This record gives sequence, C-alpha cells and structure tokens, in this order.
Amino acid sequence: MEGRWIEIMDTTLRDGEQTSGVSFMPHEKLVIARALLQHVNVDRIEVASARVSEGELEAVKSITRWARQAGRLDSVEVLGFVDGTASVDWIVEAGGCRLNLLCKGSLKHCTGQLKKSPEEHIADIRNVVAYAQEKGVGVNLYLEDWSRGMKESPEYVYQMVDALQDAGIDRFMLPDTLGILNPLDLISYMRLMRKRYPTLRFDFHAHNDYDLAISNVLAAVLSGCQGIHTSVNGLGERAGNAPLASVQAILKDQFEARTHIDESRLNEVSRLVESYSGIAIPPNQPITGDSVFTQVAGVHADGDNKAGLYQNDLLPERFGRKRAYALGKNSGKANILRNLEELGLELTPEQTRRVTERIIELGDKKELVTQEDLPFIVSDVLKHAAPEEHVRLLSYVVTTAYGLKPMASIRLQIDEQTYDESAHGDGQFDAFVRAIRHIYREKLDRQFPWLTNYTVTIPPGGRTDAFVQTVITWNWEGRVIRTRGLDADQTEAAIKATIKMLNIIENDYKKV
Repeated sequence: MEGRWIEIMDTTLRDGEQTSGVSFMPHEKLVIARALLQHVNVDRIEVASARVSEGELEAVKSITRWARQAGRLDSVEVLGFVDGTASVDWIVEAGGCRLNLLCKGSLKHCTGQLKKSPEEHIADIRNVVAYAQEKGVGVNLYLEDWSRGMKESPEYVYQMVDALQDAGIDRFMLPDTLGILNPLDLISYMRLMRKRYPTLRFDFHAHNDYDLAISNVLAAVLSGCQGIHTSVNGLGERAGNAPLASVQAILKDQFEARTHIDESRLNEVSRLVESYSGIAIPPNQPITGDSVFTQVAGVHADGDNKAGLYQNDLLPERFGRKRAYALGKNSGKANILRNLEELGLELTPEQTRRVTERIIELGDKKELVTQEDLPFIVSDVLKHAAPEEHVRLLSYVVTTAYGLKPMASIRLQIDEQTYDESAHGDGQFDAFVRAIRHIYREKLDRQFPWLTNYTVTIPPGGRTDAFVQTVITWNWEGRVIRTRGLDADQTEAAIKATIKMLNIIENDYKKV
C-alpha cells in the first residue's frame, strides 16, 4: 500500500448536484471545475449528465472550452446512457472527449428496468462504445447497482465484464448505488473482481446511506481498487457521497497512499461549494467544519502549550487552516493565556482572573467565544469597568407580550441603599431605563442623563452567536458619556452599558 498512487475522480458537479435542492448555475459549475482541476488538482471531474437541458449543455461547453486551453480536457467527464448515438453526440457537441457510460450492474436492474436480457444489454453497450470510439470519445463504464449485483447475481456481473473487457473501455467503475455495502463485504467483492480481472482498472463509487462511505472507500483501496470517486462536502443523492477532504486525509495518513491533491486548497473549495450549493458544512465535519480545529477544554490548551499533547497528524495548516483555542466555561487559565499570548496581550494575574470569570459567564449561557472576540472582552472587562462600583443591579425582570407594552421590574443598590421600581416602556430596554429614571427622579430627587444614541453591532471579527456589542451615548449636564456592554443578549448588553453609566455619574456625585 505504501506509496501506491490512487486516482481521484470528483463528481460534485454531477452526482453532487443530485443533492435535494442543489442546482448550480453554469458559471458556478465553471468556477468549481476550475477550482477542482487547477487548484485542488483532482485527477478527473464528472461535470454533468448528457441530454439534461440546454443550460447543462452550455455549462459543459464553458468547462470544456476552459479545460482545452488549460490542457485538462481529458480530465472532464460526462455521464451518458445506453441510448444509441444520442449521449455521445451530446458530449461531442459540448466539446467533451470522455463518456462515463451508465449500464446495469445487477440482473434486477437489467431485467426489471430495461426489460432486456443480459445479452441484449451487452450488445447495446458495445454499440455505444464502438460509436464513441469512432467519434474520438474515451469510455469509462459504470456498473450501476454493482453492489447488489455482487450480493444477488454475481454471475451476471461476471457475464457483463467478461463480455466487455476487450471492448476498449478504460475504467470499470463499481458503484455502491444504494449505499448497502459494509467494508467486509466490499473487501470480499473487490478482491474477487481484482483476482478475476487483474489487468482491468477499477474505480469505486461510495454512497453514505449507512454512514459507511469513508470506511468502504478504505476497504476498496485496501483490496486493490485504483480509483476513488468523491464529492466536495460529501454532496450527493440521499445521504451523499464520500467527502473529498476526508478521503484525501485518510488515504494519506492511514494508508500512506499517494494522490495529486493539494491539501492546502481543500478548505477553500469546500467553502466555495458551500456558498454555491446553499448546503452548510456541519461544524463538526472532519477537515472542513468550523469546529474541528478548535480546542475548548483548558487541559487541551495546557497540553499543547507544554508538548503538543492534544494534536494528531491532522494539522490544520495542511488544509489552509489554523488551530484555535475557543473560550468557554471549560477553557481554563491555560486556554485563555494561550489566546492572549497569540494576540500579544499581557495581563496581570488579577486582570486574567476577571477576564476568565467573564468568559465563564458567557460559557454558562452556552456561548462559544473565539480568539477574535477576546480583545473586546478584555476591553469590556478592564478598560470600561468603573474604578469603584457604587451602583449594582441586584435583580431585574423584563417582559413582553403581544398587544401589551413591555414592563421592567428592577432592584437597584446605590451604595448601601436598595430601591425597587417597575415601569412600562416602548421596548424592554426602554422599560428598564424608565424604571431607573423613576428611582433617580422620584426617590433620589436627581436628574437623570438623556440617552442620545444607541447602537448594536457584532464586534469586528466576532461570532454572531457569541455576543453583541451595545454602545450607548448619554448627555449628562452637557457632558457626553459613552458606555459599552457586551453580552449574548442585546437587552442585557444595553443594561450593562447603563449600569456602567450610572457608576460614572455616581463617582461624579462623590467628588462634589
């Protein structure tokens, strides 16, 4: 196995487009095709099914036009059918030179769908192959439903390949069309094929119905298969196909097989396909998911700091990514220090403690904070904290209901005195501010600052589901006071900014 070359054929633009709800525009197909062949450097791509539509024809024409100029035309393949001359003529019109011919790989498909005998089907296939060769079109042959053919009618599979092995077909492509195989079955079937036909080239095409696509890919390669079909992000009919990034990583790391793939561009093409397909990459998707190179537990950061103890061969830099140490309630001091160090921020032990407490508070709300968010937390906790805390919000409740004005009930402590108040408002925060204003005007006989501006943003580079930043500008006796609050909840962020403002004006009162 070591050093063996495995050919990768990516079918994102054909089988991947059979994902429910996915339909690529012609220009999107061209961009993806160029990314796969020029940047990721897959060996082959399957870009369409013949005779689908005029739009598909134009898409394939644009891809073959570019591929011819780039010297990769032989890497562009189109699925075609046993339909006499029709599919071959369509591919020639589209500027292509390679047909992936779909025939029946199980007796049930042959007799049940085509209503033909094996001999009749074989004769039809040979006619298409001969015509394709006459037109200068190379042929690979799909044995559709091969997996069930090997389970239920192996003699039919052998009859097909026996009759076609001398027809000038370049590759025999063996699909697990319904995703029914397990690795043990696949090893057995693939070894039978390799033993019976040692000179033929075989591809394996996995489907993921039982979540075994990757395992079956490994079994196929272990059994001597020379080519593997993939799709970007595992797109494909039903549960999808074998994901390109995962196939590459496993072949290289687990079997020391060799491919032409440029790993550093895998994440880039995954994001491109995610954008065009509208199918989000799960955060825990190996290699390309948002979370897979993010450590949360503090003990992991500590181990990495000391000796790289929590790293494996899947180094993010291989795939054009970077390891992150997310900040949450389980982060611990080591994790936070690691992030601060990478940002060039130096804090005292006391400041680090306060930042840690703030991160844990967010973590208790099930929020995950990334390194990009950390400077804003540091600023919020340290720079904008009042030197003396004269005003404390002991408790509050804000409510809203359809057809009723929002209401706020608060308990506020100013120095040693506690005040309770309730008020209605036009919104939850407005009700909260009105309750505080009642305390200041009616119970303390003081003026209350006027709110002059209120903005809510996501901190630059931050995560939308981590926290929002609320900046409030107040006018206090001709003086402009600007305070900020950060929290996962917009209203609570505004409340924190308000309490900071109250502490500022209380400090002014103390100086008088």
